[in-house]
Amino acid sequence: MSKSPVFTQNRELSWLRFNDRVLDEATDETVPLLERLKFVAIFTSNLNEFFMIRVGSLFDLKRMGDTDIDNKTGMTPSQQLKEIYKAVRPLYEKRERILSDLETELRMHGIYRLSWKELEPPEVKAASQYFKSSVLPLLSPQIIDSHHPFPYLKNDAVYVMARLKYDDGRTVAALVPVPEALPDCFFLPGSETRYISHEEIIRANLESIFRDCKIEERVMLTITRNGDINPDDEDSEFEGEDFRKRMRKLLKKRIRLMPVRVDLSEEVSKEGRDYLHEHLGLSDEQIFVTSAPLNEGYMFSLQDHIDAGKRQALTYPAFTPKKHPDAGEGERITEEVMDQDVLLSYPFQSMEPFLKLIKQAAYDESCVSIKITIYRLSGKARLVDYLCAAAENGKEVTVLIELRARFDEQNNIDWSERLENAGCTVIYGFEKFKVHSKICLITRRSKEGIQYITQIGTGNYNEKTAAQYTDLSLMTFDQSIGRDANEFFKNMAIGNLEGSYEKLLVAPSGLKSRVLACMDREIAKREKGRITLKLNSITDIDIIEKLKQASCAGVRVSMIIRGICCILPGIPGKTENIRIISIVGRFLEHSRVYIFGDGDEEEMYISSADFMTRNTQRRVEVACPVLDSSVREQIHTIIDACFADDTKARLMLPNGSYAPVTPSDAGPAPGAGKVVSGFDCQQFLMDLAESEETKGQEREARGGRLLKSGHPGKSRKSPHFDERPEKTHEKPHKNVFGRIWDAILDR
Repeated sequence: MSKSPVFTQNRELSWLRFNDRVLDEATDETVPLLERLKFVAIFTSNLNEFFMIRVGSLFDLKRMGDTDIDNKTGMTPSQQLKEIYKAVRPLYEKRERILSDLETELRMHGIYRLSWKELEPPEVKAASQYFKSSVLPLLSPQIIDSHHPFPYLKNDAVYVMARLKYDDGRTVAALVPVPEALPDCFFLPGSETRYISHEEIIRANLESIFRDCKIEERVMLTITRNGDINPDDEDSEFEGEDFRKRMRKLLKKRIRLMPVRVDLSEEVSKEGRDYLHEHLGLSDEQIFVTSAPLNEGYMFSLQDHIDAGKRQALTYPAFTPKKHPDAGEGERITEEVMDQDVLLSYPFQSMEPFLKLIKQAAYDESCVSIKITIYRLSGKARLVDYLCAAAENGKEVTVLIELRARFDEQNNIDWSERLENAGCTVIYGFEKFKVHSKICLITRRSKEGIQYITQIGTGNYNEKTAAQYTDLSLMTFDQSIGRDANEFFKNMAIGNLEGSYEKLLVAPSGLKSRVLACMDREIAKREKGRITLKLNSITDIDIIEKLKQASCAGVRVSMIIRGICCILPGIPGKTENIRIISIVGRFLEHSRVYIFGDGDEEEMYISSADFMTRNTQRRVEVACPVLDSSVREQIHTIIDACFADDTKARLMLPNGSYAPVTPSDAGPAPGAGKVVSGFDCQQFLMDLAESEETKGQEREARGGRLLKSGHPGKSRKSPHFDERPEKTHEKPHKNVFGRIWDAILDR
């Protein structure tokens, strides 16, 4: 193995460190108890997907010759797999310790996850009756012998497996799938919240299923299969076939991919292990024994089974995304956006203004067309309703929907059919390039001519995740951005990935080169250079190398990297001027912001793209410059809040591990001008959104609206409105966020 560069780390091991950070949130005593339990479930869900995709893809590379070398560490796929399995086992043990502690605390509140042995006699009777009436009729047990071959085991499904011995000496294996139609748990009658899993009930009642034999061994298990399907690898098989039909076939193919891991509820005999080796093709390192539940879905809904008083004490206070102060109720949102740029900050502010912008366009006689790229949608999407209404009202509606959005493929196939049936033009993107951009263009015809309203976001048009992920959504009437957006959609329609744009940065052809050029500009400034990034992940080796060059030149590099981070900070002579924090809190940090320089020379972008090779070179992504000074101030407030966080933020150390951010490491809190101990950036932004909503409501009640100039009914225009000379320019107003700092701090 070649020597690893000292300032980079393997992406898979970096991701495992991030997921360890997620698990740490389950130990934070300032987090309500049931929310801590959810972090255990999130950790597990993350790990399951990691095995399906990342571990699955490494097994594919291993089978293809094991010659693909990681450019951060020099490891082969086999070596990476060895390190992954080595790193994962301690995480299992840590999860079990944390879960045991949490369940001990939950029992103090009358909330019990029970094994069959812990049931009281009346509960045994109730559970047995429930098994006979509601579970047994749904079961499909199977013995495994020469006439009953080993069945296909579904990914992530739970099974009860047993070894049976008959009076004639025969020993056979048996499997009982836990029916997916059953709820996650059975809640026992009584005043306390006492529940037991269905696999535990089935395990305890195997004698009722397999009669006339002895149950010599029983275990609950679940397997994880490789889920890394790539439609571009199957071109010869599906050549000339409609892409939607191709994706349907590939989804069926994913179901049967090879196993990469099995979880057992307890250790099994040597015979049992040998049986798993033979029938699942797994090695010992791929077999994990855990006392944690094999199905943790109940952890998200457990709060629904406790009384209101306990729920209030054991969960986060309810938070509803707030109304944007400048967008009012949304009735005038088109007018508002044409008057001034509007930035929505999810989940602190509601997605409603954007949805109303699309709804108004659907019924606006001046609207000619709506064009949008879609990557992920929720199961129910008003956005689709409004797009369909627009098409039915005679608007030209073009939807570029990505059918390869991992694990949302079927959902997107279904939405694409509905959009098509309503009269929308639906296109699917490119071979070998996923379309991951979040951009929407509304084209209007007015007496002044053609006008564009453009929306660019950092996250999906998903109404559910908009209340769970921190993202930014910019709506602008800037015509140069609109012309770029129009050119973008023309290029997408004709399959052109090499388009030229004035303002937008578009991957795969133009985003990375512009980012590197911006970094070079800061490198030329040496100690006066500044680079600030907020990303989910960074793996692109060219960008990593450029950041190292910036650090060596004396540029101050500050990064908020939530997850995978392949560059290590603080390495003498290489990255000593790079500081990296990671934030894991109530909401998933998801927005991407690039800032180069400061003051009058600053360039700021929001984007859908992380600095990963897949985003910069193998996806269609869009980054949009932020030109309005008030919007820039709002984004700086968010960034400053992140760097001021000493509650949920962690500082990355030179070895890739994380340490708590101390007040001495934190920056000054926005508006306060000083470091504030115990500062939580997400709580601050929740309080900020609530205060701004209240001020907006007060202005509405007075019959006026405070726009960016700070004066009712009058707005301040940014320099990019120069093309409308009839508008006047005013000096930037003081950041509105800073004005309410004292009120927030006093709460």
